[in-house]
Parts: sequence; structure tokens; C-alpha cells
Amino acid sequence: MHDDSACVIPDLRPGVRRASTIRDPENADRYGRRANRRESGMSMAGGPLDGVRIVDLTAVVVGPMATQTLGDYGAEVIKVETPAGDILRDLNGRAVTPRMSSKFLHLNRNKRSIVLDLKQPAGREALLRLVARADVFLWNVRPSAMERLKLSYDEVRAVNPRIIYCGLFGFGRGGRYREKPAYDTIIQGGSGVAALHHRVMGEPRYIPIVMADRTVGAIAVQMILLALVNRYRTGEGAAIEIPMFENMAKFVLEEHMYLKTFDPPLGTTGDPRVLEPGNRPVPTKDGWICITANTNAQAFALFDAIGRPELKTDPRFNSVTARFANVTELYVIRNDALKQKTTREWLELFDTLDIPALPYHTLDSLMEDPHLKDVGFFQKVDHPTERRIVNMALPNKSSFGNRVDFLHAPKIGQHSVEILREIGYDEAVIEAMIENDTTVDGRIDPGKQ
Repeated sequence: MHDDSACVIPDLRPGVRRASTIRDPENADRYGRRANRRESGMSMAGGPLDGVRIVDLTAVVVGPMATQTLGDYGAEVIKVETPAGDILRDLNGRAVTPRMSSKFLHLNRNKRSIVLDLKQPAGREALLRLVARADVFLWNVRPSAMERLKLSYDEVRAVNPRIIYCGLFGFGRGGRYREKPAYDTIIQGGSGVAALHHRVMGEPRYIPIVMADRTVGAIAVQMILLALVNRYRTGEGAAIEIPMFENMAKFVLEEHMYLKTFDPPLGTTGDPRVLEPGNRPVPTKDGWICITANTNAQAFALFDAIGRPELKTDPRFNSVTARFANVTELYVIRNDALKQKTTREWLELFDTLDIPALPYHTLDSLMEDPHLKDVGFFQKVDHPTERRIVNMALPNKSSFGNRVDFLHAPKIGQHSVEILREIGYDEAVIEAMIENDTTVDGRIDPGKQ
């Protein structure tokens, strides 16, 4: 447990302009207790976002990845699910218990789950009660769906003027694609990601991770934190729109607009060094190796390592510009040479010469990587329903730390009753909501917790 009394961090909690100034009298006691705890030298229970409350209406990957990241650093995340639940519960193959897939476990820790049928007036009313007490409201359906549910920014702001209202959706509302449904593969194909494989391999292929979702999810974290900083400075809430298509188009074209950056164009699209077919893991005598030598120092050390010191003065390879222009020839020479030794022999030699290189990993060998073991990357933990699972530690370290009250990924509706009580519903109303299928009482067996 870290000692955060030595850290100075911006106070991003709602209602607080400075550490000693409460702007929101209704919540003064809540935040005052937390301030007193910090001033007395006690560790925060949840890290730098302790006190930030997020109502999370998202599903699958893009939104859940964003809210889990915020939750890992202390935000209280209330995951609002439809009675059908997040489809990711079922979308990732076998599980120990139903509706708890491996990918769901990796994207939904540090959250509580409540089920609300938003098509019923009582479900929408409960959601608005949650939003009235929240700092961030995150959703990832088409904007028109939010309008049909009467959950537009203006309608949500009416119950909480300071809310950060964040929408993640496929396409910007100003364009003709605005009503199209979108998944990661749709965005990868439409934004040019699959075409990069076409240029290299002769056929279009998706990157076999949900890369667009994860990239845009990280952007959502950035935008939410910016909005919280802005509210800390101004006291004002905000509406945020994060379209996946435009973000991924920017992501791809920053790399590959290339000579069409200039007007008129100086040539075509596509960074030739990155798209060169030889730019791949390189075969060795007994396997594969990953190597890149960009600077003169690295390239010249590589030429020495492969027994070709004369290449250091060869006009095709004696500078960064020359190697870029002759990248195909360079990779042929490099790749032929690396077949002469084993992967281990090359790695040992490259380490002595400070040439960037790593062993080529499969998914299985990656889980046995000695460096990841050194840093404690994998952690086996007991889950109340899924027995023992393998978690991944947060890679990034900081003096302000992360939450210490770790929460496992929840069963569907596991916290429905608990959360409804917290926002003022009495037992009779909660029972009626359960009977009417407005909510689901998904509490797990207390004996397993």
C-alpha cells in the first residue's frame, strides 16, 4: 500500500475547486471525509480517481475497456446492463460458469453490475437517479438510440448539469454514415487497416485483435480525464462525442498518408518502410527473431554483427535516408544473414551491441516470458464464482498509485439490489422492479464470496 500523503495530485472530484474549497454543498460531507483522510496521512482506498463516479452504459470492448481503466485508478464504476446483459459475457467461448467469459473477466473488473430495462419508465427513472449522483455517463450505442430512450445530453444534463456525458459510437453525427451500426472489424476495414495487409500480403485481412475498439477506448479515457480537468477548472460539465471511424482514419493516415500529405501530392500513400514485406519477424537457424535497427549506431552495429562492416560506407546504407530509400535490399541482406545463427546466439550478440531485439513470441510463449515473470505481470487470484483466474497487473507505475479495493468482474445484476438501495429505493419498490423484470437480482451466493 502506497503512502499518498507524499504525492500532490489535482483534485478532480466533483464539487472541489481546490483542496480546501467545496463547490457543491450537497456533497460537502462526502468529499470532506475523503479530504480529512488524505490530510491525516491515510492511504486513499481507490487511487487518484477516488470519488469519481461513472455510470457505464457500454458493452463489448470499446466502452468497457475505457471504464475498467478508470476503475483501476479508483473511479467507482456502475455497469448498467440490459436484461439480456453485455453480449461479451457469451462471446468468448467456454467459461467456468455461464455468462462469465474470459474476455469479460479481463474487461470488467472494478465495476458493479446493475440490470435496468431502460425501455420501461421505472428503468429509465432509476438510471436518471444514478446519473444525478454521477460524474461521468458513458454510452456506446448510436446517438439516435439514446434519443429514443430520452437520454440525450440535454435530457441528462437536466438532472445533473455537471455531468460529463460521453458517447462512443461508430461514425460522427455530421456524416452520411451516422446511422450505420459498427463493430471493430467494420471500422478496421473501413479505416484502411485491412488494406495495409492487402498492400503487404496481397489480400485484405483484419488485425486479429479488436484493435480499433481498444485504441478508441484509450482515447475515451483521455477525453474523459480532460473533461474532468476542465470541470475542476471551470465547474462546468461537458458533452463528448468519440466516433470510432474518424479516430481510426486519423490513426492510420498519420502513418500512411505519406506523400499525399503535401498539396499537390509528392507521390502516393503508404510508408514503404513499414509496408515492406521483409519488415516482419526474421527466420533464424532454429526459429524467429524480432529486430529493428533505425539509427546509424544501431544499423552499423548490426552490419558488424552479421559480418558485413563494409555496408557502413555503402552509399545505399550509410545514412537513415539512404536505408529508407533502399529498404528492400537492406532487409534481404539482413534476413539472409540471420539464418546463420540460432535465436539465442543472435539475442546474446545483439544485447552486447545494444541492438533492439526480442525473441518472437507465440501467445503461449508470451505467457512464459521471463521478463513478465520478473515484473509480476501475471497474478493468480481467486474469483468468487470462477475459481482461480489469471489476471494481468497494471503495467504503468506511478507515485499516486492505483486502487487497493480490487473488485472482481461481476455476475449480471450482482449489485442491482445494493445499488437501488443506495439511490433511495425501498424494499417494496425493488421487489416490484424485480417482479416486473425492470431489474434482475443477480446476487451471488454469499458463501462463495
